[in-house]
Amino acid sequence: MGLIKAAMGAAGGVLADQWKEFFYCDALNEDTLMVKGQKRVSGRSSNTSGEDNIISNGSVIAVANGQCMMIVEQGKIVDVCAEPGEYTYDQSTEPSVFAGDLGTSIIDVFKNVGKRFTFGGQPGKDQRVYYFNTKEIMGNKYGTPQPVPFRVVVAPSNTVVMVRIRCFGEYSYKLVNPLLFYTNVCGNEAESYTRDRIDGQMKSELLTALQPAFGKIAQSGIMYSDLSLHTMEIADALNEVLSKKWTDERGIKVASFGVSSVTAKEEDEKRIQDLQMSVAYSNPALAGGRVADAMANAMQDAANNQGGMGAMGAFMGMGMAQNAGGNMVGQLFNAAQQQQQMQQQAQPQGGAPAAGGWTCGCGTQNTGKFCSNCGKPQPAPQGAWTCECGTQNSGKFCSNCGKPNPNSEWTCSCGTTNKGKFCSNCGKPRQ
Repeated sequence: MGLIKAAMGAAGGVLADQWKEFFYCDALNEDTLMVKGQKRVSGRSSNTSGEDNIISNGSVIAVANGQCMMIVEQGKIVDVCAEPGEYTYDQSTEPSVFAGDLGTSIIDVFKNVGKRFTFGGQPGKDQRVYYFNTKEIMGNKYGTPQPVPFRVVVAPSNTVVMVRIRCFGEYSYKLVNPLLFYTNVCGNEAESYTRDRIDGQMKSELLTALQPAFGKIAQSGIMYSDLSLHTMEIADALNEVLSKKWTDERGIKVASFGVSSVTAKEEDEKRIQDLQMSVAYSNPALAGGRVADAMANAMQDAANNQGGMGAMGAFMGMGMAQNAGGNMVGQLFNAAQQQQQMQQQAQPQGGAPAAGGWTCGCGTQNTGKFCSNCGKPQPAPQGAWTCECGTQNSGKFCSNCGKPNPNSEWTCSCGTTNKGKFCSNCGKPRQ
């Protein structure tokens, strides 16, 4: 009885799975990363008793924009399609009399009945269609729970200061390799895989990667207050840091990175401001102007004082302060004038190049390695030579490896003076 039931089940199952299926996926919302494809079955359909996880040969699969379709058979990925349109699966191991050559298909169908009979009438295979959301997944909020160190270079002294900042905003990501995502993250899900199952882990890893990413951004001289103007650079830096964990293992890439606010510790901001002020006031002209401005403000405050004798006393004290302050302002402005005169005297006169500068063949004076007018490189100094190790030198010996200048004269032990690597008289090599 059992054999008869298995034979009937095998035959009935194979006949029920002869119909071609049409697989589709409704619009994937921003919370769904992967979903299992559904067979379209209506009330007028005769294909109501076929197996769920069987794809008959010749079945049609619809792929929409922002989707990637994947066929998995026996747990193994056998085909992928990310191009929008209609896809026909004509390489299925489940034969159908409605696809291919009729004679060959009938023979394959009877073979399939025999295979199912050995499994008690059930199909000994599992075929599934999965759809992946390849659109940009937006609205992922982040915020640094603890301050992140950020390197700041204060100009013009180029002093390095480490500040502690907190950063808040949103980022987006995309599935750029659904095969890796399926293999390492959501393999063989029964229905769907939503973003809430991975967002917590991704946010934790992104916050961990922020510090080295900010380090790369700070090296280019960007201030922490200007981070919102360089979001593309931050996204690139994050992808570089997260590439091994996200892109190479999960097939995910940061698409965009937004900064809504960046705040630093109050004491760190004051430290930078004090450093900037001290650098600015090292200029005698700026320092003199600051003292003069302070004196003017003090005189205005004293003039606004209506306290009688108190005002007179204030003006008397102001007179003494003005004498002292005036002397200081005069000294600072004199020092600034002398500094300017010294700079003017240090400038090249009569077309002579400045110290450390050079004149190009086109007549342009330069201080860099290339001419600012024609782009020609600075000519090597007279007597310069390049060692075998690649170092350019001007002395008799290489400053890197110590080898002698091959063009300089040397005296062999036989007493002959030479310039090459070997003695022209006895043939001995240069020592």
